[in-house]
Amino acid sequence: MTVPSHAVPPVPPPPPVPPASVRPAVKRHHWIVRLTHWATFLVLMGMIASGLQIYAAYARFGERGGPYYVNPFDEYAFPRWSRLGGWLAGGLNWHFTLVWPLIITGTLYLCYLVASGEWRSLLFRPRDIRGAIDMQKYYLRLRKEHPPQGKHNPLQKLAYTFIILLGVLSVVTGFAVYKPTQLSWLTTLFGGFQAARYWHFWAVWIFIAFLIVHVVLVFVVDPASLRAMFSGWYRGRFPSHE
Repeated sequence: MTVPSHAVPPVPPPPPVPPASVRPAVKRHHWIVRLTHWATFLVLMGMIASGLQIYAAYARFGERGGPYYVNPFDEYAFPRWSRLGGWLAGGLNWHFTLVWPLIITGTLYLCYLVASGEWRSLLFRPRDIRGAIDMQKYYLRLRKEHPPQGKHNPLQKLAYTFIILLGVLSVVTGFAVYKPTQLSWLTTLFGGFQAARYWHFWAVWIFIAFLIVHVVLVFVVDPASLRAMFSGWYRGRFPSHE
């Protein structure tokens, strides 16, 4: 028996997304997360600037006379405004001073993730691979609809997991360069002093690239997440606590 078309009720259109002003606010970030986020940002800027001042003292990687490691910044003089310390000793003093608050804030953040269980919403796992691919397609305009997500999408989980591991690598290689005699086993593990210095230097540029992409995506995809990192309350497109 065929049902007349006029007897089939029309499918109602999906409800429109309410503007941000009327969306319910949800608690998104604990004060520890917000504190460590901004403290890490400020300290990291100082670490990068003082690191460039240290690099200026010997703008190559490898023992004098070569062979040298591949480096597009070979002998490049970074502008004075981007460096902190004024000279080698000043850069070293700033760098060694700032590393301790960086370690403290990083440790506090990791302890909070473990104690609160929030690590589950940040850790990238094999089940997130498909979602990360879909999210990348959306960013590349190969997919029209934004994939469903919770507090963090799979691509964010991949980025945050990677950047935490990169932070650990930066600290470890930093100590391999800082104490090459006392921690000779660690320096040797990274291939020697110049190799450890080389990987430590490149970690800086990965951090910078991450920061640029992170800021761009925040403004393009979800500006409400920036306000939430100040206030702790989120009123945007992805309100899940996860």
